[in-house]
Amino acid sequence: MDKFHRIAPIYSLFYQRQKREYRRVVGKMSKILDLHSFETMIDVGGGTGALCSVFNEAGFAVTCTERIERMMAVGRNKEENKTIRFVLADAIDGLPFPDKSFDIAISAFVAHGMQPEQRTRLYGEMSRVSKSLVILHDYNQNRSLLTDIVERMEGGDYPGFIKNVDSELNDYFHNLQMEDVGPRSAWYICRL
Repeated sequence: MDKFHRIAPIYSLFYQRQKREYRRVVGKMSKILDLHSFETMIDVGGGTGALCSVFNEAGFAVTCTERIERMMAVGRNKEENKTIRFVLADAIDGLPFPDKSFDIAISAFVAHGMQPEQRTRLYGEMSRVSKSLVILHDYNQNRSLLTDIVERMEGGDYPGFIKNVDSELNDYFHNLQMEDVGPRSAWYICRL
């Protein structure tokens, strides 16, 4: 059984808090990126759907993909998210959408939990399904001991991601912009 299947109920406790934070970030970044000039977005690895819900409130046609049914069920079962399309899918195995299906592909706090070869597949799938922007909302270079401990327990590649994210994205995309959106988080914006 996948660890995220087991901890989905815990993630659900933070849904409203995540929405408040994502609402703040999307509001800030809307001014920088003119997000309202786009209509469709896909959240790759959308978890409980908190970020999807914020984009849905902002008027986007939203698709949430998640590989863990129990995580996705948290957002899908909320009345506020009834117009969001939820799809059980994993970017590593390939997303079930044609090329250039969405204006924006975004992924929040997913890439740092993957090994480098998985991140490359993630970047490739996000690039394939997006027409305009690929955005990673993830950790920036400002580490904390608590985050180091939690991420080590989750077993991802948090230190490698922090060390290599700029070079990985610059190797894959030709137009990278990084904007800090919190003390330890950033939007890595890749224009296609």
